Amino acid sequence: MLTATLIGDVVASRGAADRATLHGRLTDLLDAVNETTSPVAPLRITVGDEYQGTFASVGQALQASLRLRAGLLPEHDLRHGVGWGEVRVLQAEPRVEDGPGWWAARDAIHAVQLAQEHPASRFRSTAYRLAEGAEGPDEDLVDAALVLRDTIVGALSDRSVSVLRGLLSGQTQREIAEALGVSPSAVSQRVRGDGLAALVVADERLGSVS
Repeated sequence: MLTATLIGDVVASRGAADRATLHGRLTDLLDAVNETTSPVAPLRITVGDEYQGTFASVGQALQASLRLRAGLLPEHDLRHGVGWGEVRVLQAEPRVEDGPGWWAARDAIHAVQLAQEHPASRFRSTAYRLAEGAEGPDEDLVDAALVLRDTIVGALSDRSVSVLRGLLSGQTQREIAEALGVSPSAVSQRVRGDGLAALVVADERLGSVS
C-alpha cells in the first residue's frame, strides 16, 4: 500500500535538563496531533526521542510535521523526514512496518541531519523523499516548499510561535490575543510582519498534496 511515512526526533535532546519532562511533553503533543490529523497509524514514540507514524497523503504528514515542530518550540526543536512509497505491515500488535516508504523517510531525516551540520543549511528541519520507483508528489517541488517553510519558522520569535500555534489550531486572532494577554492589533502585526499568514496559506496548500 502506498503510504506517507513520517519519522521525527528531538534535536539535541541529550542536552535537555529534564528528559522526563521532555518525554511527557512530546507524548502529549503526539496525542494532540493524532487527534487533529487522523493518521493511518498513530504517531508514537519508538525509542528514546524518536517517533513515527503513517498518513494517507504526503500533505497530511507535512501538516503534522509543522504542528509538531510548533508545539515544542521554542524550548526544543524537532526534525522530520517524510517519505512516500510502499509500506508493508509485518506485525499488527505491536505494530511493525517495513518497506520502501519507510526507507524514503529515513533517507529524508538523514538528509536533514547532514544539512544541520553545515552553517549554511542549519535552518533545515524537514525533508521529503519519494521512494525509488514510486509515483507520487514531486520530490524537488515539495522539498523546495519545505526549505521556505523551515526558514520562516526558524526565524520566528517565541511570541510569534505562540501565535502560529493558535492559527494552526483554528483560533481567531482575537482569541489568540486574549490567550496571550495582548491586543488584537499586536497579533495582527505579527501575522502580517512575520509571515504567519503566508505560513498558514502554505500549510493549507501543502495539506492538499496527495
